[in-house]
Amino acid sequence: MTMTPIAPRVALFIPCFIDASFPEIGVATLQLLERLGCIVEYPFNQTCCGQPLANEGDQKNAAACEALFVQNFAGYDYIVGPSASCIHHIRQHLDAIEQTTEVTQVRTHAYELVEFLHDILQIRDFPWASFPHKVALHNSCTSLRSLQPPLASMSEIRGPAFSKPKKLLANVPGIEWVELERADECCGFGGLFSVFEEGVSAKMGYDKVDDQRRAGAEYIVSADMSCLMHQKGCAQRLGYGQKYIHIAQILNGDTA
Repeated sequence: MTMTPIAPRVALFIPCFIDASFPEIGVATLQLLERLGCIVEYPFNQTCCGQPLANEGDQKNAAACEALFVQNFAGYDYIVGPSASCIHHIRQHLDAIEQTTEVTQVRTHAYELVEFLHDILQIRDFPWASFPHKVALHNSCTSLRSLQPPLASMSEIRGPAFSKPKKLLANVPGIEWVELERADECCGFGGLFSVFEEGVSAKMGYDKVDDQRRAGAEYIVSADMSCLMHQKGCAQRLGYGQKYIHIAQILNGDTA
């Protein structure tokens, strides 16, 4: 295990939908960071980062969320959250408020969990983890096509292939990878897209879970729980048995 020489001071950012619906992912993220030697603090006044409001064009209310976010997270060495989508908003779209020194500091110190483990801590071994299952990887559109640098290479672009999630999971015993036919295809969630384009969103989700079922995946792992939430709902409506798990849970030692 490679460790940074000084324990980094990390502010844990738990996106609002994870806090409300999947608190076990927040717990796994906290435990994992502490296992790896980070000094983790959780700002208790945190709420939504403002992404849904900004996506809807409601800049006034997005600004209120963004201002509160900066108030909670300014000054930390790193801000780490288990969601590429939310970190993308903080880093690249936190612009409904005045761009003060504090705002810039927050935007440039926000990291998605996988990139923080892979790029900053440079961790490759998780000796407490084991996951004896057939697993398929879902890369969210944001993690591939919006977050810079991306978490993995994109199949539609020629270039060296790489995958930070798979590199982190490479030394977890028991994982048997299964490959999807259209691994990089959007699952149809897209936040408000799934609300305003319900039919299209559902069809894209059904196509995605069909692909996973044909591949024989027992579990689908991803760094973006919002995509998994949508896919889980689609799979349950079709009566499929595959399960969905966030990468923080596997790396923290969850077995199922």
